Amino acid sequence: MARKTIVGIMGPGENATPEDNEIAFELGKAVAEHGWVILTGGRSFGVMDAAMKGAHEGNGLTIGVLPNDNSVNSSDNADIKILTGMGSARNMINVLSSHVIVVIGMAAGTASEVALALKSNKKVILLNQDEITIRFFKNIGTYKVMVSSSVSETIAMIKDYLSVYHVY
Repeated sequence: MARKTIVGIMGPGENATPEDNEIAFELGKAVAEHGWVILTGGRSFGVMDAAMKGAHEGNGLTIGVLPNDNSVNSSDNADIKILTGMGSARNMINVLSSHVIVVIGMAAGTASEVALALKSNKKVILLNQDEITIRFFKNIGTYKVMVSSSVSETIAMIKDYLSVYHVY
């Protein structure tokens, strides 16, 4: 069986905007249509749930890495639920298990995932972010941070990255 590329889609839960959720849904669907696996924080709201809903519409596989030791508030759209009991420390699992990270929206937990990704030498794509967020993460992440303004541009960036680095 061929190895699968895992795309981590990170973003806020309860603080996600309707626009964040719409973009996450579109990205989840596009990622799935390319045969890639989606990994999120697994919760039943926000970017996490929207991305996995989109992936299901694209007939994709989803992984939800949950903060609790049970599946309360987990997304019905998570095909595989990993119960960690680690709270926010599960963010490190999200980052290390993903080949590339796409960030939609921003909140404290999301910012921690970006910082962990940069510290772990992961490629981070900031999708539809404001200038302050872009400047901050580009300043600390330099070449590891890419900026995208659309789902199609993000997919092209992922393809380019995978063709060069063959990460698995």
